[in-house]
Amino acid sequence: MLVGYASDERYVALGDVTFEFRGNGGVVAARSNISGAVYADVSPGDYQIVLGRDGYGSKIVTAQIREHSPHQFRLLSDSLLGYVWPRCVKSGECSEFRVHAVEEYELELRRYGAEKEFVRRIGTFDEHGPRANMQITPDGDYTQTGAEWNKHGYDSKALSQLVEAPERSGLYYFHARTKSGVSFTFPWIVAPDKPRADVAVLASDITWNAYNSFGGRSNYINADRLPPTPIVNSRQELRRYTEKEHRTYDQDTYEPLSLERPDPFNHIDVDEMLTDPIAGRQGCHMAAAEWRLLGWMERKGLDYDFYSETQFHFDKVPLDEYRVLIISTHPEYWSADMYFRLKSWVFERGGRLMYLGGNGLNCEVEFLDDHRIVYQNTTWSHSEPQFAADGHEYESRFAKRQESEANLLGVVFTFPGIMTAAPYQVKHADHWCFAGTGLKNGDIFGQQSLHMRVPGGASGHETDKTSDQSPVNVQVLARGLNPDDGGAEIVIHEPDGGGAVFSVGSICWPSSVLVDDAVSQITENVLRRFRD
Repeated sequence: MLVGYASDERYVALGDVTFEFRGNGGVVAARSNISGAVYADVSPGDYQIVLGRDGYGSKIVTAQIREHSPHQFRLLSDSLLGYVWPRCVKSGECSEFRVHAVEEYELELRRYGAEKEFVRRIGTFDEHGPRANMQITPDGDYTQTGAEWNKHGYDSKALSQLVEAPERSGLYYFHARTKSGVSFTFPWIVAPDKPRADVAVLASDITWNAYNSFGGRSNYINADRLPPTPIVNSRQELRRYTEKEHRTYDQDTYEPLSLERPDPFNHIDVDEMLTDPIAGRQGCHMAAAEWRLLGWMERKGLDYDFYSETQFHFDKVPLDEYRVLIISTHPEYWSADMYFRLKSWVFERGGRLMYLGGNGLNCEVEFLDDHRIVYQNTTWSHSEPQFAADGHEYESRFAKRQESEANLLGVVFTFPGIMTAAPYQVKHADHWCFAGTGLKNGDIFGQQSLHMRVPGGASGHETDKTSDQSPVNVQVLARGLNPDDGGAEIVIHEPDGGGAVFSVGSICWPSSVLVDDAVSQITENVLRRFRD
């Protein structure tokens, strides 16, 4: 009978996996086919199952084998990976590092600011048992439940892997390196134990998680749930590639995605420095790009406290004790509570928001607990209009469930200009944000960028523009020169009550702030003015 399928951490089918089914008074051997399918001469029932393959960690599981209900067997490839849990803490709190290695490794902690600052060496790790640092992931869809690393065999206090968060807030990275020289880095967000600055910056960790495909799912690959069989060929099977109109979101309901997983897309090479071009396809819109903004702030002497979006969701960011909040790069996914709490702070209590990114606050999320997030995409296509029953067009997935984010940000993502990049052109040079730049109306700026995935300028990757839902007093200060009239719009609006919002509408902006003088000066002008 067909008892199950074998796949790796990407949910790619694994052939030639060896199985032993122990139960019902005997042992039955089997191997998986190229599709990952496992056929074995067993009867339905409970079994202890041993499985393994060269290049992957062997493991022992207990499972109930049932007819017409194939079990999903998961193996983890021999590699170096890691994450810290919780990923976001306050100074003085502890997190546990969870590293998957099949050889001895060493671990260091560094702070990513103006430089990669060495904090301390954590230690060298190699247990007495063979391959004892090899992690064991659950079977099934652990993108929903979490990877559960350090679950087996870490009960002894002598094997504790807890690290106390440093006193200084910021973006930290653990650097793991094996004896043979392989490296892997993973982020840790350390918030202050109490506010220390008048500016707070949020890491976009909800978006990081949306793109994290570890385990076989992200909000872009198998977004609603794992398919019943592992992937043999992505281009032939994944809707992302088989749908002509790129309809990633064709369901009304979506299974959760857990934060408690390794995130290879946020690995930053140990040799990559602050002003280097951003390596990799994903780094340009996640932690590596956000680091560029933090490093620029420190080089300018602009103090900040660092938090995560998840901490903001759980009301661990005391907004009223800050003058300015900065969100940057790609803060695409927010809960309704986050959005309306921020909107109230800006419109009713004089808060100042700097939105230094693109495609922000575009889709609502719901937290099931401290690590499981449902991304409420609904049935949606970015490239085709979406209409309500009364005929009005929805501007975003967030608008479909709540309201258009343009009401707060002044701008909203639209499809024109996607995956292009260009400089901006000045529209209102007499505005104070251009002070010291020497720019005049019609001049262009933002030509320089560290964004290597979509090179070309500070307006790009994904771009936001004003809409019918923008506040009536919104002022367009500059516009990107992207093709198809797709340039990002830099806007400002000031609600009654002393609040203000400055938006650049571009994912590429933080990748330019270190290397383009005008982008740097404009950002500094706004931040210093908003702090006053």
